[in-house]
Amino acid sequence: MKKPQKTKGYALANYKPDNPALTAKWVGLSNALVRSGQALNLAEKRLLMLAVSKLDSSKALSFGEVPTSRVHAADYAKEYGVDPNTAYEALQAASKSLYERSITMFEPAHTRQGKPLKPIVTNMRWVGRAKYHEGEGWIELGWWPELLPHLTGLKREFTKYKLQQANALRSIYSWRLLELLMHYQSTGVAEYTIEDFCTSMEATEKQKQNFAKIRTKIIEPAVKELTEKDGWLIEWRPMKTGRKVSKLRFEFRKTIQPNLFSPP
Repeated sequence: MKKPQKTKGYALANYKPDNPALTAKWVGLSNALVRSGQALNLAEKRLLMLAVSKLDSSKALSFGEVPTSRVHAADYAKEYGVDPNTAYEALQAASKSLYERSITMFEPAHTRQGKPLKPIVTNMRWVGRAKYHEGEGWIELGWWPELLPHLTGLKREFTKYKLQQANALRSIYSWRLLELLMHYQSTGVAEYTIEDFCTSMEATEKQKQNFAKIRTKIIEPAVKELTEKDGWLIEWRPMKTGRKVSKLRFEFRKTIQPNLFSPP
């Protein structure tokens, strides 16, 4: 008889992960959160979006309700096709780092006496608590209360996609571009100012000052990975005001698995 598999001090034998064939995982985010600077590396993004998929994005919470989401290492390993040790390490690292991760949101600028005002910047955490259980290989996240309207009770101005669309991606840029495109999935055409795009992609100051770096380090690798791993056709071009790139335009459509566009 085969012995239960053990990985770094916890047993996977007593936990049965979700069957992806029976349970489709959906991620629902407000459009403001999609456009925000999220300050996450790939492992943190994977963990958080797996946790988000456990929330009912259409259900409004009762007053004062602050839900928690538990993610098991076995589910993480199965969802993203990594070995249990990698999943274990991702959860362990996240338990130490996620509390410090901050979302940056920009509210549209208004005008006063014909003069534009600077946008309002809001910073908030993803979680208020990260509880890690080493012996059983799971992490429980307590969501930041002010973030919840961007994850639950979503009726308008939100983006929804299957987690399956991102589970093979190996770049945080590819995942963020996926979300930015899915924001415009109904039209297949997405336009972003270069400033908004750089904010969403966490572009460095050097990249912001040189569009060639944004092209070669962010856009082209992300488009290539989405094309190869998620079956997209994506055409994009920079739009200039004078000699400076001011906007990016993406035209896109799926070539396989069209059912991934429509929520149940």
